[in-house]
Amino acid sequence: MELFRLLMRRYPDALPAGEITEVLGLKPSTASVYLSTLREAGLITQTRVGRSLLYRANIAALRGLVGFLFNDCCRGRPDLCPPEALASQQGGPAMSDGKYNVLFICTGNSARSIIAETLLRELAGDRFNAFSAGTRPYSELNPIALATLRDKGFKTGGLRAKNISEFQAHDAPKMDFVFTVCDRAANEDCPAWAGQPISAHWGLPDPVKATGTEAEKSLAFQQVYGMLKHRLSAFTALPIEALDRISLQQAVDKIGQTETEDLAG
Repeated sequence: MELFRLLMRRYPDALPAGEITEVLGLKPSTASVYLSTLREAGLITQTRVGRSLLYRANIAALRGLVGFLFNDCCRGRPDLCPPEALASQQGGPAMSDGKYNVLFICTGNSARSIIAETLLRELAGDRFNAFSAGTRPYSELNPIALATLRDKGFKTGGLRAKNISEFQAHDAPKMDFVFTVCDRAANEDCPAWAGQPISAHWGLPDPVKATGTEAEKSLAFQQVYGMLKHRLSAFTALPIEALDRISLQQAVDKIGQTETEDLAG
């Protein structure tokens, strides 16, 4: 279950076996047994890229399994099945028209998620409330990230690093969308969000790890800014009110699958 949850959190990424064993602290032989079992059940797929074997959650098979359990076990009875399962069987829109709350998560909440929060507020602040948080937030924001935003004309005075716990409190705003923008945050097994927001993994390279001259480091942040702007432009163009939950989930997953080199261009 932990292995499958990891692949679901990182979907649509395909993970090498080595990363899976490292994140979960498994022995390679143990991970191999679990991966083989999940493959035989059809719940994950395996592909080879060069000398590496990559594993990805099989969403179509998972939908089939959930549908089977819903129809065969619950018999569609609202007194036996949770309301969200019933809603997923219906073709209505996933969300009503209104202003949507969007949370961007990374580990430190000092660069990528901060840039995403600022960008979304600028691109469509009339339709979205943008927030960001970190699973292990730094005490200060990255100075190059702030400089990048200022160079683009954004005000940064009100930005700060925040812990994810701020948005899990009972009085926190209810999220409609939750996006992880770094692999480390997506790897962590966090509690489910109240209200079942649409969630997706939009993994991006960490510009903080860039080395070289100041110009080369700045370029790494410029590239991440471009990637996020491209993805958020596609996100804000979605007809959210007209899409059912499955279609909306597929749309945000597709945005996250866009090749990073294409986005940077």
